[in-house]
Amino acid sequence: MEKFIFGLAVGMAGGALLVANNCKLLNLVKKNQEDIMKKAEQYIDSKLEQLEDAGEKAASN
Repeated sequence: MEKFIFGLAVGMAGGALLVANNCKLLNLVKKNQEDIMKKAEQYIDSKLEQLEDAGEKAASN
């Protein structure tokens, strides 16, 4: 899932950069890319925390 999210973000940004010809659109694309990457990072961080918590519980038992 994480690879899909990252690939989607990179693909969207790359495609939009090819299409965007003026500075206003380029700035909008960059802002949207940053937002998507932040959301993807938050998702990945939460999944890692869940895995770490599950590992700690298994190790304590």
